[in-house]
Amino acid sequence: MSGTSAGLKPPPDAVVPVRHPDAPAPGELLGAHYEQCFGCGGEQPHGLHLAARAGEGVRITAEFTVRPAHQGAPGLAHGGVLATALDETLGSLNWLLRVVAVTGRLETDFVRPVPVGTVLYLEAEVTAVAGRKIYSTATGRIGGPEGPLAVRADALFVEVKVDHFIDNGRPEEIRAAMNDPDRNRRVRAFEVNP
Repeated sequence: MSGTSAGLKPPPDAVVPVRHPDAPAPGELLGAHYEQCFGCGGEQPHGLHLAARAGEGVRITAEFTVRPAHQGAPGLAHGGVLATALDETLGSLNWLLRVVAVTGRLETDFVRPVPVGTVLYLEAEVTAVAGRKIYSTATGRIGGPEGPLAVRADALFVEVKVDHFIDNGRPEEIRAAMNDPDRNRRVRAFEVNP
């Protein structure tokens, strides 16, 4: 990235990330962590419906199609939508570490415009871990893994307890997620959220 800030550079005592033994297998589709999530949820009519897959090591690949509801300038993806796609992809990395973490900092470079109708292919990886801090990086390419670079980001995620969501979320949604009879959906609802 050009001009990555000091807050996104891992400290000297950071360690190489280790994939959790219970992480999804490489190639496995991760699915939505919460159906109301704007990034990955299927129940958001104008959401990104981003589909992420576990990669090798502590890597993720993801895709989403830029639709008319995602445009900023006529015919082009809104920069905030592209930043959301990067954030969602980077957040999905935490599933491979099996930690609950939130975005602490996200720096994004917009390299080229992304037209409506484009499939944006994203790749992300965790680069280092220092205590509760998780450092990661991502790129977004137009059309596929070999397509032209459109966006890139560096991020810092911070591991939190589930109380973070209970104490700060809207009570109705928290209760609905916690009362879901499907244990897996109940746990996943709190895995990746800002």
